[in-house]
Amino acid sequence: MDNLEESKSRFILNEYGVANVNATDYPGGFNCEEPWSHSKFEKKFSIEIVRYNKTEMEFDLIGVHAAIANAFRRVLLSEVPSMAIEKVKIFNNTSLIQDEVLAHRLGLIPLRADPRMFEYKADPTADPTEQDTLEFELKIKCKWNSSSHKDATHPDDLYRNHNVYSKHLKWMPIGGQADIFKPDQVGPVFEDILINKMRPGHEMDLRLLAVKGLGKDHAKFSPVATASYRLLPEITLTKDVEGEMAERLQKCFSPGVIDVEDNGHGRKKAKVKDARYDSCSRNVFRYDDLKDSVKMARVKDHYIFTIESVGALPPDVLFIEALKVLKKKCTYFLDELNENSNNK
Repeated sequence: MDNLEESKSRFILNEYGVANVNATDYPGGFNCEEPWSHSKFEKKFSIEIVRYNKTEMEFDLIGVHAAIANAFRRVLLSEVPSMAIEKVKIFNNTSLIQDEVLAHRLGLIPLRADPRMFEYKADPTADPTEQDTLEFELKIKCKWNSSSHKDATHPDDLYRNHNVYSKHLKWMPIGGQADIFKPDQVGPVFEDILINKMRPGHEMDLRLLAVKGLGKDHAKFSPVATASYRLLPEITLTKDVEGEMAERLQKCFSPGVIDVEDNGHGRKKAKVKDARYDSCSRNVFRYDDLKDSVKMARVKDHYIFTIESVGALPPDVLFIEALKVLKKKCTYFLDELNENSNNK
């Protein structure tokens, strides 16, 4: 790779700074660069899924500007809707947790409910309907365990219902919701979330109303625990590193990045195994005999993107929903531009 191409496509991590930080992926960024074209973008752009399960996904977003990657991150955090408990009707609460703290804890419980099946509540003061609200009941009382041993000291042996978990929430279908949803499609994502601790005589009698909302209004509506991205690290050995120096070089990087193997002559030799998960700490610059043997960079248009869902929707579905939101924003913006140009 020549110096011009490197300056266009790589951030270089030096000992006391980062080189090539200027943006170049726009028309005129380099005098010799060809104008931007949709066909060229289409050729470079790709998405490669690296790791996937029902709550977490890691994929590579290749050939886009940082603004696009950041737009997806922000939309996932704040503009993809989800269902969360918005109102708590407290008929009785004799536990030690204050009403407002209890309501806040309940609101943060992630719910297993597909927000695409519901509408936004137009009037917050209107009665709940089957189209815009899910209703739950939490009715529980702590009692002494009459069958416990006289020498028992553990709360699990002494009391019944002393720990209140999310599994104690009971779904109360509104209208025809029972015909649309199965019981396992509605309720807390996790049943072991601790809500409260009680002692004999304490009880709670609550009605909970969950509605559709956005993370930009309250964090409880955010459908992801986190959404983040980072640039793909690139590590190149500029010369052979052998013996004790190879082992020292290996310790300068995150585990699994540098491997030490036999060079065939009874000596250990360092090689780059997988630079993907390197933290780019630059510890190698602490050693004068090693710092010139490694070149560290990050690929400018290659983003390692991670989505961790709270569990209501799979991470791949959340990314598609974020794409729809971003597409809608772009369409709205283009319509505004066209309208303004037509009015001139």
